[in-house]
Amino acid sequence: MSAFNLLHLVTKSQPVALRACGLPSGSCRDKKDCKVVFSQEELRKRLTPLQYHVTQEKGTESAFEGEYIHHKAQGIYKCVVCGTPLFKSETKFDSNSGWPSFYDVISPDAVTFADDFSYGMHRIEISCSQCGAHLGHIFDDGPRPTGKRYCTNSAALSFAAADKSSAGEGSAARPAQTGKAEL
Repeated sequence: MSAFNLLHLVTKSQPVALRACGLPSGSCRDKKDCKVVFSQEELRKRLTPLQYHVTQEKGTESAFEGEYIHHKAQGIYKCVVCGTPLFKSETKFDSNSGWPSFYDVISPDAVTFADDFSYGMHRIEISCSQCGAHLGHIFDDGPRPTGKRYCTNSAALSFAAADKSSAGEGSAARPAQTGKAEL
């Protein structure tokens, strides 16, 4: 057995504690610990095959092909499985990685972190804290103020516009424009 294979075997069987890097450890990937639980049957009916693969099987969508990679609207990005608010659009940035990237979460308890030793490397997986859906990974190469890059699959997200009344048709947008012009 090569030294690399032996090291990989040892580290995979004994995960590094995330508390050492300042992140809380644990995940509700074991569904009994999740606050929101859905049956696989319900999720297969409600989610697209890609959404199911990414969120339930820890899959990854193809780089530069996700729905939100070039998305610039103002609002909140939520977990596609349970609707938990995860990221504000103000924290989204272009990382040139091929996936939507954010430098901060909407709340410290929105996501959980777990060691991921897949593909022969160590990464930190991010999951929805409420339902355990796989979202992506976090890296230490993001912009200030956090220096973090929450690299997230579009397929794991849904989006809620900041102001739905001005996004659609209706008279609600007109008074705001009139009031702005009078100032």
